[in-house]
Amino acid sequence: MASLTIRNLDEELKSLLRQQAARNGCSMEHEAREILRKAVRSRAAGAGFAQRIHQRFAGLMEEDLPIPKRRAARLPPAPKG
Repeated sequence: MASLTIRNLDEELKSLLRQQAARNGCSMEHEAREILRKAVRSRAAGAGFAQRIHQRFAGLMEEDLPIPKRRAARLPPAPKG
């Protein structure tokens, strides 16, 4: 197996990774491997931008979203001359 060293990781990110690993009952190293594996595989599997947006908002019910009131269209500025 290959090794990877990540330098200059800020303390806050390291702390968050440690907490997430503890919640999942694994080491920070294992948690980092899983995060990288999921991120790379989702990209490699063709999860394009539109698919990622769809996945992010898939649980929202559009009928629950507020519909803003329509406003009159703005007119373009008059040509100078």
